[in-house]
Amino acid sequence: MGRQNKKKMSTGKKVLLSILSIIIIVILGVGGYGFYLYNSVAKTVDSMHTPIERDKSDKRTEEVVFEKRDPISVLLMGVDARAGDRGRSDSLIVLTVNPGDKSMKMVSIPRDTRTEIVGKGFQDKINHAYAFGGPEMAIDTVENFLDIPIDYYVQVNMESFKEIVDAVGGVTVNSNFAFNYDGHTFSEGQITLNGDEALAYTRMRKKDPRGDFGRQERQRQVIMGVIDKGASFSSLTKFGGILDALGKNIQTNLTFDEMVDIQKNYKEARHSLEQSMVKGSGTKIDGIYYYSVPEEERTALSTMLKEHLKISENVSKK
Repeated sequence: MGRQNKKKMSTGKKVLLSILSIIIIVILGVGGYGFYLYNSVAKTVDSMHTPIERDKSDKRTEEVVFEKRDPISVLLMGVDARAGDRGRSDSLIVLTVNPGDKSMKMVSIPRDTRTEIVGKGFQDKINHAYAFGGPEMAIDTVENFLDIPIDYYVQVNMESFKEIVDAVGGVTVNSNFAFNYDGHTFSEGQITLNGDEALAYTRMRKKDPRGDFGRQERQRQVIMGVIDKGASFSSLTKFGGILDALGKNIQTNLTFDEMVDIQKNYKEARHSLEQSMVKGSGTKIDGIYYYSVPEEERTALSTMLKEHLKISENVSKK
């Protein structure tokens, strides 16, 4: 499964609050600013809230209860949507959260992974599921691929993500190598990016020796950069722009009340984050490139996530 070493990170302490409820961290960052900010955040989350038309997953026998601190899963999608085009989910990350053992697991799925597209009945690249049927089909397809329930989703519009970066005043990342892309030059080492630069930084793939894996790492760097800036504002003057950018570029089926409940009952899981990458190899079928994942690798990854979610094998195979 190509797991990276388990990390206990200072930034990891913010990951749960930031990914599942990126707006909530603004509240935490300013302490008791009060009723006005609370209402502003609540209104922003309401604009982000996008319910999906989807039956309850048959991979769970009971509803998740936050007060019981049941483990949960979230599908994070970075969608490269442009005018007149729904786009594809070029970044797919499954996050599982287990507050009982105070841990999180984050699994990145390469966009070219070949698997069954649920609802279409044929094999294709996993990122095409979103293009065919939006978040519903993407969730169903990822559920089928990993054989685990997906409880919630958070979708970020990568095309407009530059607005979020600009709203926080730019982000600082650590580039592993120097490269040029889309009219921008990026040096090796620590660099600060504005919105346009951050978008180009996260889009480059072909010049990266790690291909899609390297691009996904850069996407995570920019997201964490936004989180760090969002948690350390020295003034309140940027809040309006930040909330506006978030409201326009993020969609989720989480409600504001659910985000508050997650922050209350799951925050201890922030102490440990383990990151994994689906292991496979590139292949061509009828002249089209795919990322092929051996069945034993997919099964091992699925088993790991089921154990973290406390899902029995019998339930997941129904």
